[in-house]
Amino acid sequence: MQSPIKIPFNKPFIVGKELYYVAQSVLSGHIAGDGLFTRKCQEFMEKKFNANKILLTTSCTSALEMSAILCNVGVKDEVILPSFTFVSTANAFYMRGVKVIFVDIKQETLNIDEAMIEDVITEHTKAIVPVHYAGISCEMDKIVDLACRYNLYVIEDAAQGINAKYKGKFLGTIGDIGTYSFHETKNIICGEGGAIVINNEALIERAEIIREKGTNRSKFFRGEVDKYTWVDIGSSYLPSDLLAAFLYAQLENMEVIEEQRKDIFNYYYEALTPLAKKGVLRLPAIPSECKSNSHMFYIILDDEQTRDALMNYLKSNGILAVFHYLPLHLSPMGRSMGYKEGQLPVTEYISERLLRLPFYYNLSREELTKVSTCIELFFKGKKDNFPP
Repeated sequence: MQSPIKIPFNKPFIVGKELYYVAQSVLSGHIAGDGLFTRKCQEFMEKKFNANKILLTTSCTSALEMSAILCNVGVKDEVILPSFTFVSTANAFYMRGVKVIFVDIKQETLNIDEAMIEDVITEHTKAIVPVHYAGISCEMDKIVDLACRYNLYVIEDAAQGINAKYKGKFLGTIGDIGTYSFHETKNIICGEGGAIVINNEALIERAEIIREKGTNRSKFFRGEVDKYTWVDIGSSYLPSDLLAAFLYAQLENMEVIEEQRKDIFNYYYEALTPLAKKGVLRLPAIPSECKSNSHMFYIILDDEQTRDALMNYLKSNGILAVFHYLPLHLSPMGRSMGYKEGQLPVTEYISERLLRLPFYYNLSREELTKVSTCIELFFKGKKDNFPP
């Protein structure tokens, strides 16, 4: 009989003044978008990350959709991105009629293989969208160099990468545009939410317009026009100030949260290193030029059967571990574009073997010990000896 889940994969948390700030937002009389806490969050991140402009959005998906509009991509254009990512990375551009070009990932970091990008650049290529998997940066120097040589936009999908760095620069601030997520599974949360980082100054004014339903409302509130009106395409990408209030308390405690997550990551790594040395699983790799934000902890198993057996064994002992992305190029949509099995071998290999372990702010030492011990006993073949 399967045990009830005692250690979930993820658990939302409160670390500071989240509820107090939510109450403050209500009492301010303005809980719609661009209220007091929206501005506080944006200013906090702009200063912290040394960013030109950051705007809160309803999700990272929204931020990616805004990015596609800002870059003026359309039916005749192509955009390059990894297949090993969440559907939003592709959908934001596909919705604009763009041809999505999938590239394989690297075994070491599970990020887009920068060495394969140039081979698929054509006269129709408009942008490169690197995805910083698990808060570990892609090879941004090489990607930015390629973009400069071919006059392409670089849009960083840093949904998992807030406060992580590449060669001293914060992820999301290196390309023309960056995007963050504050979904409940991320390091910094507000349930649902995101942000767009505008590093190319030429895009700032239009980003405000697109985010405000295609109007120049932001200029009106700054007193730059005497009335606001419809001036461009756009949509309602503003989150409620209630979400921003919750988010601001999390941002205030960003370093506290990251330190706790680092301790969890290090515990898993040390506890599972003996199994890695025996060759039964592989642990995450962090290149020297990257500063991780400890977004997740995954292990890579020898084959899909072992991965699924371990996942089910953990679940039978009340522990929820999950696999991650199914390759987008092998999805029904990807296949409709002409992609087939075998075209992106590393992506396919990793997708079948990767298992994400429980990871959230208040995961206790006792729970960590149970997870790692259960994995060890699975490989020792002593499944019946592990207490439920």
